[in-house]
Amino acid sequence: MEHIGILVVSYGSRATAMVDAFCRSQEYISDLYIVDKQKNPFNLKRAREHIVSSLSPEEICKFAKKFKNKIDFGIVGPEKPIIAGVRNIVEKETGIPLICPTKEYAIEGSKVAQRKMLQSIIPEANPKFKVFDPNEYKNIEDVKKPLYKWLDEMSNEVVIKPDVPAAGKGVGVWGDHFNTRKQLYEHFMSIFKETPVIVEEKLDGEESSFQAFCDGRHLVPLPETRDYKRAFDDDAGPNTGGMGSYKDKGEVLPFMKKVDYNKEIKIVQKIFNSLKKNGDNPGLRGIPFYVAFMHTQKGPMILEINSRPGDPEIINILPILKEDFVEVCLKMVEGSLTKVKIDKKATVVTYKVPPSYAGYFTVFADKINKIEVGTPIILDEAEELASKQENALRIYPGSLEVRDDGKYYALGSRTICSVGIGHDIQSAREFSLRGLAAIKGGGLWNRTDIASRKHIAKSISHMKHLRKM
Repeated sequence: MEHIGILVVSYGSRATAMVDAFCRSQEYISDLYIVDKQKNPFNLKRAREHIVSSLSPEEICKFAKKFKNKIDFGIVGPEKPIIAGVRNIVEKETGIPLICPTKEYAIEGSKVAQRKMLQSIIPEANPKFKVFDPNEYKNIEDVKKPLYKWLDEMSNEVVIKPDVPAAGKGVGVWGDHFNTRKQLYEHFMSIFKETPVIVEEKLDGEESSFQAFCDGRHLVPLPETRDYKRAFDDDAGPNTGGMGSYKDKGEVLPFMKKVDYNKEIKIVQKIFNSLKKNGDNPGLRGIPFYVAFMHTQKGPMILEINSRPGDPEIINILPILKEDFVEVCLKMVEGSLTKVKIDKKATVVTYKVPPSYAGYFTVFADKINKIEVGTPIILDEAEELASKQENALRIYPGSLEVRDDGKYYALGSRTICSVGIGHDIQSAREFSLRGLAAIKGGGLWNRTDIASRKHIAKSISHMKHLRKM
């Protein structure tokens, strides 16, 4: 088989899933040059060259330059390098084509700019919003009166978001994170002191994640997924980067209809056409539209658009690609990607995280095995199970590192995910849970209701109610 050199900018299980997809190529031997946030054990075993980096564009470019004659293309997982313009820098300095949007089209870089763009392109899918910019007020306390006037107009039913990306963790929702104007104002001011704030309409509905591969000419939609942002069971606790996600065996989720999915495609295609300009815009290469939709009584509304693969949502997709991921990437670079075949399987991704994550140790101290806290993570049983059940289970380390003693230790973020694959959601969930049970040590914990029958039934019931209104 032909060798192909691939630069992978990695942070978390999302990039680990990409590495796995490259290594499963049936057409190429993937020589992986990995720039990693830490010594991820999965990546270390599979990399031809591996470095630990801050993931600044400059450090990534320096590494790419060193091996530019051996690298055919690169792919970027995390948002920060994309927003900082890593593609612009690497392509200019090395000529290596990167699969991610250019800085200009990393539209998640500013929520304010994104909302204004959507208002001009597709206002019917954009919730009502108002921007509060600290630069427009002589004293920051002067914002209180116009803020309260807007709250009056919205009957307090609002969502507060910082302009700059915060992986969902800067968001505050009326009725969830605060129940009084005093609490809302405190949350607002904690952000407003540093950056502009959007206060937008709170939407009633069910959320889904839309992703699409893009070569700059064509948009190739992927099946829908459902993310679990809140830290604890029953959607309680603070927002996180995502505790897990699920995908049904088809294109849509159980609470959706095919018409909902088609409406999403139409909305995103309209945005794409507007940005595509003369029919071809290579600056949009990658996954420029990872869209959080809220399915409401009025139809799909856009919560936000991100400019990279979802974590965890892309992990639901990569293990069941029926096409070679290397070939998919090469077609994105060439501008010839018109379709991607996905196996008709359901997948469930569930993360295990450290005791300190999302304040779990404080809230549920009685549930933590304190003897295990800080001890090495043992993956032997989980990896053996995954090797025996290759078509049903994947184990992807994320915020996990190998130390000098050769053992694995959890860091501060989402430690590791277990991906179950099955003929339906519940069989996939069962495999995901088996994988989690086989991961030992560290006092790790996870949500227990990802893709549960109860949670899905609740979403279905909610949408039925909204459709009758």
